[in-house]
Amino acid sequence: MANVTELFGSLVFDDKKMQERLPRITYKSLKKTVKNGEPLDISVANAVANAMKDWAVEMGCTHYTHWFQPMTGVTAEKHDSFIFPTEGGGIIMEFSGKELIKGEPDASSFPSGGIRATFEARGYTTWDPTSPAFIRDKTLYIPTAFCSYTGEVLDKKTPLLRSMERLSSVAVQMLHLLGKEDVTRVTTTVGPEQEYFLIDKTMYDKRPDLIYTGRTLFGAPAPKGQELEDHYFGSIKTRVSAFMNELDEELWKLGVFAKTKHNEVAPSQHELAPIFETSNIATDHNELTMEVMKKVAERHGLVCLLHEKPFAGVNGSGKHNNWSISTNTGENLLDPGKEPQNNLQFQIFLAAVVKAVHEYQDLLRLTVASAGNDHRLGANEAPPAIISMYLGDDLGALVDSIVNGTEYNGKDKSEMETKVNVLPDFQKDSSDRNRTSPFAFTGNKFEFRALGSSLNIACPNYMLNTMVAQELSEFYEELRNKSDLVQAAKALIKKTLTEHKNIIFNGDNYSDEWVAEAEKRGLCNYRSLPEAMPHYVDRKNIDLFEKNGILNEAEIRARYEIELEHYTKQIRIEALTMVDMAEKNITPAVISFVNELTDAALAKKTLSSSVSVYVETSLVEELSEKLEAFVKKTKELKDAVSGLASVEGALEKASYCREKIFALMGELRELGDAMEQKTSAKEWPYPSYGELLFGV
Repeated sequence: MANVTELFGSLVFDDKKMQERLPRITYKSLKKTVKNGEPLDISVANAVANAMKDWAVEMGCTHYTHWFQPMTGVTAEKHDSFIFPTEGGGIIMEFSGKELIKGEPDASSFPSGGIRATFEARGYTTWDPTSPAFIRDKTLYIPTAFCSYTGEVLDKKTPLLRSMERLSSVAVQMLHLLGKEDVTRVTTTVGPEQEYFLIDKTMYDKRPDLIYTGRTLFGAPAPKGQELEDHYFGSIKTRVSAFMNELDEELWKLGVFAKTKHNEVAPSQHELAPIFETSNIATDHNELTMEVMKKVAERHGLVCLLHEKPFAGVNGSGKHNNWSISTNTGENLLDPGKEPQNNLQFQIFLAAVVKAVHEYQDLLRLTVASAGNDHRLGANEAPPAIISMYLGDDLGALVDSIVNGTEYNGKDKSEMETKVNVLPDFQKDSSDRNRTSPFAFTGNKFEFRALGSSLNIACPNYMLNTMVAQELSEFYEELRNKSDLVQAAKALIKKTLTEHKNIIFNGDNYSDEWVAEAEKRGLCNYRSLPEAMPHYVDRKNIDLFEKNGILNEAEIRARYEIELEHYTKQIRIEALTMVDMAEKNITPAVISFVNELTDAALAKKTLSSSVSVYVETSLVEELSEKLEAFVKKTKELKDAVSGLASVEGALEKASYCREKIFALMGELRELGDAMEQKTSAKEWPYPSYGELLFGV
């Protein structure tokens, strides 16, 4: 491997390359756009485009693409070459500022939630200068936003960028009010920890459920799962280590700060964690990370599974979203400091987050809802579906002291005594970590742990940014004309924390007692996407996005329709895949094995009438009974899928899928898995859980 410092960012048109290749005045103008959100001049765009093209061609590129994030849940790209014809039949390599700024893909086949008709096909991509261009497969990738011909937002990046600007604006106002006049910009930063599974490709190729849906729809438990807890942080297997090493290199070339890698809880499950970046770049880099993971896995004869629950009975995969707020002067606004009881600025921002999470808990829940993630939430392997906040002992005591008007007795950091002479003592953290909490304070940031592994992190982050911006704007309006700002701020903080303390819970979120307690506190408990998604279009939530200029009502309702339609389509595909596997392979396999057992029993009886055939006949009876129920249940599922066509309305269809189709899928799986445990491995048509989870 090359020197990491030389390797890092080698395929990125980063700040260093821009400084080298752009005129000084052009570079400064572009930096103002990136740092301060100032408008971009076309002359600057032309200079950047030319320099970007020259660099890309030198690196072997022949094409460029506007890389964007439509409402499909994955990224999209259309590749155009740099070639431009000249007189005499020759070509030159050209790339203008106009081409850099605006692309024009066909938008007709992207989800729009009814916001535009199919005949209104035009859509635009527009360059995001805050996220650097990069090279993949001899193509220059330009991160962009995406909108319709009539201006409606059709992507996940635009609301995120708007929310970042909105939060910056109101946070700067608040900081100026508090005397921090030198602050001109505030940014949100994110570090998304990415979990994933790696399985052998030869096994994957034999599983249509994995190919079509990303998860196993049938599969009896292996004799060993994760019960020995020996995989977590365990020694990394040779093939996996080779994959991880190449993945690090590829990500480093692309400027992704891949930092930590380790085995996760379930067999064949792993994690990659990056260093914090601004929210939009972190989002781009996380999408890029998931794409590169899949490509690198192929080169090692592996398949990377990013589904939230690819295997029943073992932990699924999530994505911890570590979110914080920082100023352009380098101050973390969520850092309590050594004396949080005297840190008025921190208390204001903490109160804003507490109020936001309490008032908009429904938004946080629905932004992590999906057909895949609904398998995880509340399954004692991920946070529950009930949104709450963990502040820890230290901040919990601070909140109690503010609410009750008592003296704050913070927990000082103490030395951890190892009581082994050769081992050094070290300083303990002031609070433990609560891994069961969906939204936990972890030192100087909040960790939103409910995200599914395949989720685009733009959605939870633009919602989080927007709701906190709303609370800060309300705080500012209440405080800006007060003669005694300090006393007014203290009164506001106390009032806010008193009214919204119900969202704070420092205990065991997995306990049955918490479910009952959460209900008493009036907290939401939406167990599935069809339960959660209708609240997207609640009036208070529409008002939130419209007031802050993030999305208009039409765009919100379009997203609501898209999410429900996507859920319905996903469940339908899973159900049809189950029917296909059941009818074409599982039923014939069990019949074949039953016939084999019957022939064996007859052969034994032919040899001697006194020979016992109890084993064969009892197994034949058991399998025949299960198979008959299996065939009937397959037909029920097939009929239920057909019945979906007669259901009207996006929400009604999604609810039908959850209540009718999903339930039948569980019943069919139970029968199929029971037959797998009784059927010869030679006859069973699909690789077992043991082969899948322990085959690498």
